[in-house]
Amino acid sequence: MSGLVSLRTTLFAVSICALFLTAPLFSQSRTANKNLPNHLVGAWKLVSLEEPSADGAVHPVDCDGLFVFSNDGKASVQVMYRNSQAGNDYAQGGYEASYGSYEIDDGHTFTFHIDGALVRTLIGKDLTRKYEISGKQLTITSTDPKEHWKVVWERF
Repeated sequence: MSGLVSLRTTLFAVSICALFLTAPLFSQSRTANKNLPNHLVGAWKLVSLEEPSADGAVHPVDCDGLFVFSNDGKASVQVMYRNSQAGNDYAQGGYEASYGSYEIDDGHTFTFHIDGALVRTLIGKDLTRKYEISGKQLTITSTDPKEHWKVVWERF
């Protein structure tokens, strides 16, 4: 079993490297306003995730993850909950995975267009997210007032 885990880890690392090696071959980053700099490009490691529990209070969640933004406007996010029964509307069996394209709308929001996802009902949706970058950290929250979660990522 450890050989399978090692193989998966190696394949994942090679995939990430290929993404960044080929990104300069494509067009520049996509923004709705071409004058905006794209500070999202790169790989981000999950630092913390907070989401509401059944009682409505927001709690930290034990999980790990990776968010990758490419230069040509592609993005991929994966989150693994330590408890396979945990998760939200974006996860299945304790795992969240989606990919697609993104555009920076303004200096505070981006829209993630879901081309593929583990949770198939997300495919084709446009998810607009608020973001803030401070130093090496990226904080993302929903623009939907009914969603009360917060994710903090750190640049690799």
